[in-house]
Amino acid sequence: MLKYISRIVLIINWKTFLITFLSIASTAFCLHYEIKADFPLTLIGTAIVFPIVFSIGGAYKRREVALDEYGSIKAHGRALFFAVSHWLENPPEALKTELKDHLESLMTSCKEIFTQPVSQLEAYEKEVYNSFNTLSLFVKKMRTHGLPSGEASRSNQFLSKMMISFERIKHIYQYRTPRTLRTYSDIFIVVLPIIYGAHFAESVTSYSYGLQFAVPVLFSVILVALDNIQSHLENPFDQQGEDDVHINVDKFIRNLE
Repeated sequence: MLKYISRIVLIINWKTFLITFLSIASTAFCLHYEIKADFPLTLIGTAIVFPIVFSIGGAYKRREVALDEYGSIKAHGRALFFAVSHWLENPPEALKTELKDHLESLMTSCKEIFTQPVSQLEAYEKEVYNSFNTLSLFVKKMRTHGLPSGEASRSNQFLSKMMISFERIKHIYQYRTPRTLRTYSDIFIVVLPIIYGAHFAESVTSYSYGLQFAVPVLFSVILVALDNIQSHLENPFDQQGEDDVHINVDKFIRNLE
């Protein structure tokens, strides 16, 4: 039950109540002064619904790409661990422990950089690059433990693919869906419910007392809920929504064996 309540809170917030209040106030004003108009509802779909749905689709695709690349980092990190475990003759436990520490440091750095504001990107990404540098030196160290040159080259390919995946995730984290489109939607979500007060006053004349405001309330809740859904999908790493990408470092390291 609490899970469903938390989901509702994510899409119905203070903005929902504010826009709903403005919509009700506008409708009440138009009803009182008999200001009525039959505005086309297609304007709502063109001005708000279509841009928001487009943004939701774009944000969802970005989240899916981020999940794929996150999985790639984990898979190639595990492959690197298997290279130590299976490609070396009698690998010392200290070597496997050292690699675990390096992978844990990398994943922790990735988690820190993606859960911080974008303004802190430059400061935190240095730790990630240091972790990749350490892993590169570790691959070189594996050669001294008898790793064949061909397998060392393959290990470097694993590391290279991890770096490529990190850069792709970083760009998803750094660049959002078009900001101008977001601003456009935000403006019309506030303006249209107020302007359409005259339309609501015209369309609810046959409604029972008290139900005249049901349409503007539903109108406002639906539009703001869609906007909130898009906002939560916008940054898949902010750990504020149930659809976010969660980097579980402990589980990854624990399951390496």
